[in-house]
Amino acid sequence: MLTTTGIAEIAALVGDPTRTAMLVALMDGRALTATELANVAGVTPQTASSHLGRLTDAGLLTVERQGRHRYHRLASSIVATMIEGIMTVAAEPGNRPNRAVRTGPRDVAMRRARSCYDHLAGEIAVKIADRMSERGHIEHLAEGGELTDEGVAFLRSIRVDVDVALTRVTRRRLFCRPCLDWSERRPHIAGTIGAALLTACFEQGWMRPTNGSRTVTITQSGTRALDTNFGIKHESRID
Repeated sequence: MLTTTGIAEIAALVGDPTRTAMLVALMDGRALTATELANVAGVTPQTASSHLGRLTDAGLLTVERQGRHRYHRLASSIVATMIEGIMTVAAEPGNRPNRAVRTGPRDVAMRRARSCYDHLAGEIAVKIADRMSERGHIEHLAEGGELTDEGVAFLRSIRVDVDVALTRVTRRRLFCRPCLDWSERRPHIAGTIGAALLTACFEQGWMRPTNGSRTVTITQSGTRALDTNFGIKHESRID
């Protein structure tokens, strides 16, 4: 049962700078070792293990064993949404007195396209959501999001596996939902269909993940695909 004490405990866990650094490092959906997360947070492996244990016990992280190694990742998309929401609130004008407000990351490439756990975020993601809403492929995105029959047909036409996305829906994981974009401050598409869309972009070579970063690179074929399928103009830097 939800209690104010439970909320306070989660807030205290996330509010520690070391644990915050670790959680943010996992926002791209990767699984990292305690040593890798210790380096990210600037603490010793022993200290990192203590923090990771607390986050795991609270249900914020999950641990996967592979051979001798233990890999840590965010426990669910709900945790990722919480972290993204905190990042959005932290950048609000009232929280940055006497400074010019710049929402989202400073890096231009990351502002353009990045991963948000397992779906696409950034300027390109918001434009995709806008186009799909304008064309009637998604309805009521701001209120919750509903993929229409026309939207299903469209996504299938660009090889998004809608059927797999449907099988991954759970009580804690919705099919289609809005996620307030950290930098754009408007919704992009999350849920299992958002994850399926990003997967399709990777599989078709339209986009590429960047090692050690949430940045997503748009390829030349991706630039053409964005223009053809969504009417989005974008200049790629690689192919």
